[in-house]
Amino acid sequence: MFLSVHLCICEGLRYDDLYDPYYDLDVKEALNRLPREIVDARNQRLKRAMDLSMKHEYLPNDLQAMQTPFRNYLQDMLALVKKENAEREALGALPLYQRSIP
Repeated sequence: MFLSVHLCICEGLRYDDLYDPYYDLDVKEALNRLPREIVDARNQRLKRAMDLSMKHEYLPNDLQAMQTPFRNYLQDMLALVKKENAEREALGALPLYQRSIP
């Protein structure tokens, strides 16, 4: 866990940024329901982290001190989506999306 905290702080990511919308369709749906500003900020953090990784650099120390890797923005919406899917399944309705991941 220490390594992931260190990487999140050094590259400016939050834990919720590590969820992959291509792997889990619930994450994709939750991201679609979030306000555009939050999704844009997430994309900016991911681009910055990729750029720093390609350069083999970390954020400057003053920016590392300002990072908040434990501030969640996706968890509440993701829990709501999972709850809705569980309710839909319990009622016997068809799922909103079906896809198998290879």
